[in-house]
Amino acid sequence: SPFRPLSEVRSMREVRSMRLSHFLARSPSVIKTESFRVFISTWNVGGNTPTAELNLDDFIPADDHSDIYVLGFQEIVPLNAGNVLVIEDNEPAARWLALINRTLNRTVDGDADIFCHKPSLSLDSTSSRSSSNLDASFSNRSGSAIFQSSLKSIRKPYMPTQRKLLKICNCSVEMPRKSYKDACFGCPQAHINETDSSEEDEVDDRSNNASGYVVDGVISSASASSDQLKYNLVSCKRMVGIFVTVWAKKELVPHIGHVRTSCVGRGVMGYLGNKGCISVSMTLHQTSFCFICSHLASGEKEGDELRRNSDVLEILRATQFPRICRRAGQRIPEKIIDHDRVIWLGDLNYRISLSYEDTKKLLTENNWDALFQKDQLNTERDSGRVFRDWSEEKIYFAPTYKYTFNSDSYSGETATSKKKRRTPAWCDRILWHGDGIAQSSYFRGESKFSDHRPVCGSFTVEVYLLDGKSKRRTSNTNIRIGAEELLPTSKNKFT
Repeated sequence: SPFRPLSEVRSMREVRSMRLSHFLARSPSVIKTESFRVFISTWNVGGNTPTAELNLDDFIPADDHSDIYVLGFQEIVPLNAGNVLVIEDNEPAARWLALINRTLNRTVDGDADIFCHKPSLSLDSTSSRSSSNLDASFSNRSGSAIFQSSLKSIRKPYMPTQRKLLKICNCSVEMPRKSYKDACFGCPQAHINETDSSEEDEVDDRSNNASGYVVDGVISSASASSDQLKYNLVSCKRMVGIFVTVWAKKELVPHIGHVRTSCVGRGVMGYLGNKGCISVSMTLHQTSFCFICSHLASGEKEGDELRRNSDVLEILRATQFPRICRRAGQRIPEKIIDHDRVIWLGDLNYRISLSYEDTKKLLTENNWDALFQKDQLNTERDSGRVFRDWSEEKIYFAPTYKYTFNSDSYSGETATSKKKRRTPAWCDRILWHGDGIAQSSYFRGESKFSDHRPVCGSFTVEVYLLDGKSKRRTSNTNIRIGAEELLPTSKNKFT
C-alpha cells in the first residue's frame, strides 16, 4: 500500500501534536477511512491577464475528475509598486475564476453546456461568441464597479448557496445549525476569520446589486444555476499577485468545514505581499487539510537559496489560523504542521546550481537525474535545512522556468533574449507532508501563456469518517459539553 498504516507507531513529538487524527485515533473502532482524489496545480502567469480564448487544459486536464481541486497562481498582476502598495485590481482574479469555472463545470449530464440556456452568457471554450462576451464583460475598465468591489463579491456566484456553513465548525451535532454561534454552542472563543463575517456578506449582497456589470454578466451565469454545477468554489483568496482557489464536488461540500485562510507577506521590507504565501485550512469529514500557495524570494546568485529557506521557515512559524471552536476531545489545527494532510505548492524559486552552459548540455541529453542532483531544493532538503520530513515525487519533466514568451525556447537561447538569460530551473514545485497521502502523478503543462510552465500533481488522500453510531455518540457528548461551556466560570464570565 502507498499509505503509511494508521497503526504505525509515531514519535512522541507527533503524538503531542494537535492533529485531528491523533484525537480520533484514541477510539479507532469509531472511525473508518475513505479515499478521495485531490488535484493540485500551480502556475506563475507572469503578470499576464487571460482572455476568454485561453485554454486551461494544461492547467486542469480535461480527463481529470478529482474530488477536490487546489489551483494556485503567482503574479496574476505585474509586481510593480502600484500593485504592491496602492491598487487592488480584481480584474485578473475575476477572469481566472470565470475560466476555471468554465473548465471544471463544462458539462453536466453528458456533454450539455451548463450555460446553453443563456447563449449570450455562454462560456463554451469552442464558441467565439462566448469569448467575446467574456472579454466584453471586462472591457470597460474605467468606472466599472468590479475594480472597486471586493474579491468576496466576485467569488460569490461560484460558491454554494449555504456558503457560510463552510466557515463554521461542522463537527457532528444532530441539531440544526443556523449560525456559527449555534454550531459552536456559543463558545466564547468561536469566531469567523476576519474575511468571512456575515456582516461583510450582507454588504456584498448590496454591492452586487449595484455592480451588475459583473454579477449580471458572465460571472453570474454560474450563480443562475449554482445548484446544477458539478464543482463549487470552497475558498478563494488573493494577496497582491498570489491567488489560490479551492473547488470541491457539490456532494462533498456539506462535509467540508472550518475553512480558514492565513496570509504571510515576505516581500518588500520583509512583510509586503509581493512575495509570501496564502494558506487555506479546512476539514473534510474528520480529517484536516492545509494547502499553502507560495511565491518565495527570487534570484540565482549564490546564497539566494538561503533567503528562500528563510521564507519557508517564517511561513511555517507565522501562519496562524483563527480558532473557530473549542471542544473536548477534538482540536482544529491552528498551525500548518498540525494538519493531517498538508500540500505546499507554488513558485518556490529554487534554482539549479550549474552554469547556463552545463545546464543546457544536460537538458539536451534529458539527463534529469544529473540536473536534479544540483537542484537547490533537493540539496537543501537533503541537508535538513528546509522542508525536513516533507516529500516530493521524483521529477521526470524539463525545468519550468524561464521561457521566452509564447515560445518553447528558454530565455537566452536567441539573440534578442540573451540579456534576459536565466539558467533553466524547476522553480515551480509541489510537496506534501503527513500520513495518508499518495501521489500518483507529477507533470508539467505546455501552455506558452507565461515564462513559466504550469506544474500539476494528482494525489489520493485517506479521509477519516465517523460511522453512524459514532456520530450519535459524538452528538450526545458534544451537546453535553456545549451546555457546560455556556455556564459562567472564573475564566469565562458573561458580560
